[in-house]
Amino acid sequence: MENTRYTVPSDSSRARADKVLATAFPEHSRVAFQRSLDAGLVTLNGKVIDRSAEVVSGDELIFTFPDVKPTELRAVDIPLDVVFEDKHLLAINKAAGMVVHPGAGTGEDTLVHALLSHCEGELSGIGGVERPGIVHRLDRDTSGIMLVAKTDAAHRGISEQFAARTSHKEYLALVDGVPGLLSGSLQKPIGRNPTQRHKMAIVEGPGGRDARTDWERVETFGGNLASLMRCVIHTGRTHQIRVHMKSLGHILLGDVIYGWKPSPRLPAQPTRMLLHAEHLVVKHPVTGKVLDLRAPLPKDFEKMLKGLRKLDKPTASTIKRGLRSPLNPK
Repeated sequence: MENTRYTVPSDSSRARADKVLATAFPEHSRVAFQRSLDAGLVTLNGKVIDRSAEVVSGDELIFTFPDVKPTELRAVDIPLDVVFEDKHLLAINKAAGMVVHPGAGTGEDTLVHALLSHCEGELSGIGGVERPGIVHRLDRDTSGIMLVAKTDAAHRGISEQFAARTSHKEYLALVDGVPGLLSGSLQKPIGRNPTQRHKMAIVEGPGGRDARTDWERVETFGGNLASLMRCVIHTGRTHQIRVHMKSLGHILLGDVIYGWKPSPRLPAQPTRMLLHAEHLVVKHPVTGKVLDLRAPLPKDFEKMLKGLRKLDKPTASTIKRGLRSPLNPK
């Protein structure tokens, strides 16, 4: 990359160089400038400085960024269901069964492998290594809308929205049984299960992090057999909907980790947990436009719904009904 020259304005007070540069060049994060400082790629009045250096008005900074190193992972041409894409951001309808990140026991069939192929030459250098900016995750069995940042600015902007809880996330879930109420809100802290570390649990006290899920009962089937639920999450805790629905007394169909057991009354036994990220509303991190993103239900979810609807007449409206988004209230 070419060197960039910057003179600290005359009305500036003494401050750290990384903070000054991040303020002057908001398209780059403060962490990105810290990496440049650590790599010896920033000079102050002609001398190389480190991240602890401070500057005053009139100082001249010259900087560049480290070259982005290719990731060690191999790009694999795996088809993706693209919902939205521009030079900053990618939204996909993730297939059930696809793992997001490579890890122990995974092959070269993860979402990251697919993104390295799909976004060839358009990935940011977050961390100094070419990789897709995974902003949030979905469990292996969960299908639906996922966002991927192509640039540092997009990654930072979407992450800030998620942290500030200004985005709107709706999921559809099939659960066993029928809640006694038509709707409700669960505000129960979630943390690591103290005895089964691969699971999460409601944890009151140390280790529990606040979590809120609003839910509504959309359809019921077979008397008290099962319900289609629409859940809006205001926090993004691991397994949040799964844990909250279990605490409500209604485990997701197919979620064997949290105690679901096959029922002979079902038209068929689910082969995976039936949870779908159906609707996501965010502001574009660069343009500021509202992105109202929807992902149609996958075939296995639709097939289960059709089978359940044959058992008796649904008692509520169709799944087009939804909880209002603060960003797009229509």
